Amino acid sequence: MSQCPFANLLSLDTYQNGMPYDELAKIRAQGSMMYMEDPENGVPYWAVVKRDALDYVSQNPDLFSSNLKGAFPMEVPEGEEDIQAIMQENIIISMDPPKHMKYRKIVRDAFTPKAVSNMEDWLRQSARSIIDRVASKGECEFIEDVAAELPLMAILELLGVPQEDRKQFFEWTNIMAFADDPDLAVSRDEANTVSFEVMGYAAELAAKQRLNPTSQVVEALLNGEVDGQKVTEEMFAWMFILIMVGGNESTRTATAHGMRLLMEHPDQLQHLVDHPEDIADAVEEMLRYNTAFIAMRRTATQDIEWNGYNIKKGDKVVLHYHAVNHDEDVFGDDAMKFDIHRAKRMPALRREMRAFGIGEHFCLGMNLARMELNIIFEELIPRIRNPKFAGDVTYMRSFFINTIKAMPITFDATA
Repeated sequence: MSQCPFANLLSLDTYQNGMPYDELAKIRAQGSMMYMEDPENGVPYWAVVKRDALDYVSQNPDLFSSNLKGAFPMEVPEGEEDIQAIMQENIIISMDPPKHMKYRKIVRDAFTPKAVSNMEDWLRQSARSIIDRVASKGECEFIEDVAAELPLMAILELLGVPQEDRKQFFEWTNIMAFADDPDLAVSRDEANTVSFEVMGYAAELAAKQRLNPTSQVVEALLNGEVDGQKVTEEMFAWMFILIMVGGNESTRTATAHGMRLLMEHPDQLQHLVDHPEDIADAVEEMLRYNTAFIAMRRTATQDIEWNGYNIKKGDKVVLHYHAVNHDEDVFGDDAMKFDIHRAKRMPALRREMRAFGIGEHFCLGMNLARMELNIIFEELIPRIRNPKFAGDVTYMRSFFINTIKAMPITFDATA
């Protein structure tokens, strides 16, 4: 195949300055998916960039497996095949049916709407304390001081982890999620080591929770059964890691980009100051415009012909959620424009976007994520007035999670 004229969507360099919106639009203009070379990793792939293709792949797990090569878009480094095999066996997002649904039910039952709704008062109080710590200073490093705080506090609370351990978990989740970013000076070996440290922590937590249950989520996980068998300690630990990383990094990322977008569009920020009742609509646009998870992987289980695309058995298929959430055929000619009023014009926005995926692997934590985002912006917008960038916005170099690394800001100090 000749040299592809488009950016490699699985290259860290493609994301070093944030999401390559224009490049994604160029690829999207070529069709629903594109077969692309990956000279850095050596495995070509189908880049799924429009919603019709993403829905087709996501809703046909018999044709597109999460398990054969795992759900993560990166290739397995040489020497880590055994670790990869363990993860494919134990991480829910890398399971296929019927196994996936059996384990998913355990996690689903742990995140009941009641469990989430019962957290609202606690979340709001926590959000106020976060803003209290920075409001009088007139400046902060928004990511660590604000965006990362509430999601991490919420997940620790749900899992029965002491809040004083949150700094440790902030560091652990960064290492596990972003070991591929060369700027972090973190090796894959260190990431694997941290994973096993967290598993050890999870085992100790499980023992404590069995003696003195304080977490409804942990209790549900520990009491879960698959085919009449209790969840093993190893499986509990893997579930713990998935909930911790997924629940922490995703909402942190959405909060960070939401604030960045409002600062880049001060007229829209002012509208929310004047009309806080529209914050929920703004959150939906934040989720659409800068989806937390960039890409997931599937592997074709057989030769497939779909809408003129000929996918071969064993082909790597990459679901690119960002490209899909800017699909002009779904969101209109202004799909690449950030507009907090979009939900007013498009009442079905919440259903139409794919920030939380679709199909059997859609995100179970979406209700909690939405609640956290609404609460943090409801508490933040009235008190962090006239925010300005106080330095460069720097991004994690990742083709998996769309995280901002640092975003220093200044604002009018208030009591």
